Amino acid sequence: MSRHREHVPTRPTWRCQACGIGWPCSAAKLRLLAEYRHDRVALTVYLVTLQAEAAEELAGSGCGRSPAGLMDRFVSWARPRG
Repeated sequence: MSRHREHVPTRPTWRCQACGIGWPCSAAKLRLLAEYRHDRVALTVYLVTLQAEAAEELAGSGCGRSPAGLMDRFVSWARPRG
């Protein structure tokens, strides 16, 4: 069995399976940017979809995450600069 753990979200907490911080963690962001390097629009659509799923799951868990906080966490970092 490999000791390598992927930086993917665990549900319903939306924390990184590998490092335990809020997903997407830095490693996940780098992987996603590389994977979608030629299609930033598709990356944004993917992240908005995951943000909506996370908002629903986190609301059900009573953790009190604000929608604005989730937007920053899931989507804002992926916007093109410049």
